Formats: sequence, structure tokens, C-alpha cells
Amino acid sequence: MLRLACLAARAAWPRMKALPADAALALGGAVGDQPADSRRFWTMLALILPVASLTWFGLSKVTLVMSPSIDAWAVTPVPGTIARGDLVQFMLSHPVAGPRPVSVTKRALCLPGERLREIERTAVDGKPRKRSWYYCGRSFLGATRPFGRNGQALGALHWGDRPIPPGYIYVGSDHAGGFDSRYFGPVRIKRLTRMERIL
Repeated sequence: MLRLACLAARAAWPRMKALPADAALALGGAVGDQPADSRRFWTMLALILPVASLTWFGLSKVTLVMSPSIDAWAVTPVPGTIARGDLVQFMLSHPVAGPRPVSVTKRALCLPGERLREIERTAVDGKPRKRSWYYCGRSFLGATRPFGRNGQALGALHWGDRPIPPGYIYVGSDHAGGFDSRYFGPVRIKRLTRMERIL
């Protein structure tokens, strides 16, 4: 392995050694018998600055999704009213999420006025505890788990059978292990940003 690394470094060295001279030549500097030419510098600057500016502007609007519970790697804000199934992003403050608020991306699954129903059932693992199943109308949204990935206890949302109040949305995903409204309840719409998948 060390021998391969040495061979690779030896093969790359001539190109790396020439890199400063190539860069200077591309930017209009004098190299060897090539005279300095400031026009090359300004031409390169005219090409690089717009591309760099557009890249910076574009990347500032893109959020990478680090959760496996959402089928997207990158999202960006989009205008419009949040509809069922839309991706939404918000800041979550919760002990399970950590000591500081974190940005999370979920889907809007149950909207204001729609009936959210919680059904408690005994866990099938033989232990004396209950799990909650949640439905929006007839659509199954997910069931709680007693513990998170790190072994921390997860409290369930106790809802009963009533509509989502005005100004709130139940958020979640198709992932059985997702951390969502099953545990912290519906989220105020004012805290949500409508997002669109770009990757």
C-alpha cells in the first residue's frame, strides 16, 4: 500500500511542480520566454467572477438533507401554500435532537381541519408498554417506537381523535424510525418553509 502511494506521488510530482507556472501563465504573468499579458488576467476574471457569484448565490439557497427519512439529498425553498405531501423545513428544538436547535426536513402529512386519530395498542415485544398509531382520515401516518437510535426514551404524542387546529400541520415521513410529529406534535405553519427537491 505504501509502495503504491509512493508511486502515485512520484507520477504526480512533475505536474504539481509545473502547476504554479501554468497558473501564472493563465493569469497573465511572465513565465520563461512568455511575456506578461494583463489581458489574460482580466479575461479570466471576467469568466470566473460571474460563475463564482452564481454558484455562491445558488448554493446559499440549497440545503443538504442529512436524514434517511426523506427521499431527497438536496432541497431549496419555493413559494406557495403548503399542500399535503409537500416537503417542509423548520428548526426543531427537542432533547432528542440535541442541545441546540437543528434544521429538519419533513413532509406535510395532515393539514389544518383534517382529522388526526391516535390509536394506542399494546407493544408486540411482550413488554408492558403501549405504542401509538396515527391516522389522518383513513391514511396511516406512522407508529411510535419506545426508544430512539441511541437508546433514549421517546414520548408519544397523545392526541385522541380530533382535527388538526388552524395554523398547524402534522409533519412526518414514510420512515418507521423518523423523528417527527408522532413525538413532538403538529408544527405551527409560520415555522415551516415550503421546499422542493432538487436532488
